[in-house]
Amino acid sequence: MSVTSAILVTYDNKNLTESIGETHPGSEFVLARIWSASLYGLEAVRVGVEVDVTGGLPRTTIVGLPDTAVQESRERVKSALKNSGFAFPQRQIVVNLTPADLRKEGPSFDLPISLGILAASEQVNPQLLGDYLFLGEVSLDGSLRPVTGVLPIAAAAPQMGIRGLVVPAANAGEAAVVRDLNVYGCHSITDVVELLNNPDVKDPVCVDLDRLFSQDRAFHLDLKDVKGQAHARRALEIAAAGGHNLILSIANSL
Repeated sequence: MSVTSAILVTYDNKNLTESIGETHPGSEFVLARIWSASLYGLEAVRVGVEVDVTGGLPRTTIVGLPDTAVQESRERVKSALKNSGFAFPQRQIVVNLTPADLRKEGPSFDLPISLGILAASEQVNPQLLGDYLFLGEVSLDGSLRPVTGVLPIAAAAPQMGIRGLVVPAANAGEAAVVRDLNVYGCHSITDVVELLNNPDVKDPVCVDLDRLFSQDRAFHLDLKDVKGQAHARRALEIAAAGGHNLILSIANSL
């Protein structure tokens, strides 16, 4: 029986490697790996987003302990890619989030899943995927929405061997306070693809830390405007006066 060769493309942290495998005619496949991150408490953990596009009936499966928000990314990503002018592969797609024993929560994996699908279907230049970490929620029109937890992830990125961080434009200033890390803020999936295909067209976001921390921060909120909650207000006043730590837990029924 004759066989045809297929290319298995994996994106390591520093190098792009290609190995030739064997498969049956018509079952050509490509595997892509994108880096993202998740928070475990206050500790950032690097998460690999592996995307495998193979033959078979069109279906997208996400594995690796995803929560409901991550599972729902299948529909957000599909619509976002189509509305951004990209082709969504009409094939079987498997997305694996590693490590598999770590719970993956929130919509911040939308962007790396989108890029993984584009890389696996050869619609984006993969050369920089191994050096950058990607975070972001996608809207149905392909625009990027801000996500939480960007600052601790940015602070840990250099220790992960990550050279740059690509986040929604609304999160770029937050992440850019970390030194020795190139932070790129993008408004849409199209902007991210343009950055990967033409790295020189966009400069990293720069933040003047001295000016930022020297600014007079005026807060116009006052506890006198809070109606009721006398015990909670009293606890806040005592903690503020004594410089104490405080945790405030509010029942769901309130």
